Amino acid sequence: MDERTKEAAALQEDEKAGTRQENEKTEIRQENKMGVMPVKKLIITMSLPMMISMLVQALYNVVDSIFVAQLSENALTAVTLAFPMQNLMIAVGSGTGVGVNALLSKALGEKRFDRSDAAANAGILLTGFNFILFVIMGLFVAGPFIATQTADVEIAQYSVTYLRIVNCLSIGIFCQMMFERLLQATGRTLLSMISQASGAVINIIFDPIMIFGLFGFPRLGVAGAAYATVLGQCVAALIGLFLNLRSNRDIHLSVDGILHPDREIISRIYAVGVPSILMMSIGSIMTYAMNRILIAFSTTATAVFGVYFKLQSFFFMPVFGMNNGLIPVLAYNYGARNRQRIEEALRFAMMLAVGIMLVGTAAFELFPGQLLDMFNASAEMKTIGIPALRIICLCFPVAGVCIALGSVFQAFSMSVYSLIISVGRQLVVLIPAAWILARIGGLQAIWWSFVLAEGLSLVLSVYLFRKLYREQIEPLKEK
Repeated sequence: MDERTKEAAALQEDEKAGTRQENEKTEIRQENKMGVMPVKKLIITMSLPMMISMLVQALYNVVDSIFVAQLSENALTAVTLAFPMQNLMIAVGSGTGVGVNALLSKALGEKRFDRSDAAANAGILLTGFNFILFVIMGLFVAGPFIATQTADVEIAQYSVTYLRIVNCLSIGIFCQMMFERLLQATGRTLLSMISQASGAVINIIFDPIMIFGLFGFPRLGVAGAAYATVLGQCVAALIGLFLNLRSNRDIHLSVDGILHPDREIISRIYAVGVPSILMMSIGSIMTYAMNRILIAFSTTATAVFGVYFKLQSFFFMPVFGMNNGLIPVLAYNYGARNRQRIEEALRFAMMLAVGIMLVGTAAFELFPGQLLDMFNASAEMKTIGIPALRIICLCFPVAGVCIALGSVFQAFSMSVYSLIISVGRQLVVLIPAAWILARIGGLQAIWWSFVLAEGLSLVLSVYLFRKLYREQIEPLKEK
């Protein structure tokens, strides 16, 4: 055999080996469980890790406030006033992740693997931009923002200190959310749970240490709560990065892909992500406006509102965890044009959501005083808080239905529907109703605005879902 023949044979063998490797990669990717596993089992396996991690997340939010409340009621009020901007940070990071998640899962369902890789790499670049934005806000916006809510010097000082720490060190939360979304989008919700739960556990451990100065640490007070929060977020981010690089074989991250993103991919991410960001940001506007309405009565009323937000997260966060597990399932099967799996997944998820919310309603109705006692509640806080919890929880089951329907809008790249619902619920009804009821019936009447707002949310959710179903789900072929 001459040299040319040998070279040709070697080249042919290399080509065969390369083809085998590509086929193996494709085969691995094509075996994604979101298209083949029984739907109920899939929803449980996808959602349960996320629900557990979200429950742990809710636990650390509550524990954080419980420790802060031991300092003083003013410290608890300060964290409540800081929440709107902190929620805005979560909205931007999570909304960007929703855009990446929906695009990536749909691309996997369509077997367009170059597009799923591009979405993952672009998402990491956008995470860096989000971090820079909130460093600027922490340095220059936090002070004026808090000044619009309170003139109390001590409360304002606590709030600004807390905000500047969590904003200027927000690289952890943005990276954590993005890496977890990449794991969720490819069906690896157990790994996502490991990342999120690890960060929450670190936060819970270091909260009392940094707040009260245990084991030789300086006593940092409210600032200690902020430092414990960002420490947990950074740990979760590092674990999330490691798990993606080691175990997420459906996507391929690269420095070149991150630094040279596809502009069309970024536009598609934000086509889904911006409405989601706006939708979640409306929560910041709502809490800010509600803080302004309540603090006119007393700082204790504002503290009660903050306690409610922490307590309701025990039930809302697991439902949002289920939602996060459901979105990639819906998006994948939409890309695969499998109507039956979409419908079955949605029915089962809605049943779970309502069930969880019914448990929440029962807890708030039966044990409101005991729940408030966890926050070192004064007699005045109980007088305001017990009826507040019992009224607001009446809308929990309705909220479960709306959250489940909202997952369809996000998965089908129709986040604008979720935005319409959120605007209607929180800005068109909730805040105006709270303002009017405050003047007609006083402080206790304000809480009924939540029930009125959720009723409108249900009407809009059902109407828009029926519209989307006729246009996008019904035409899909049966399998």
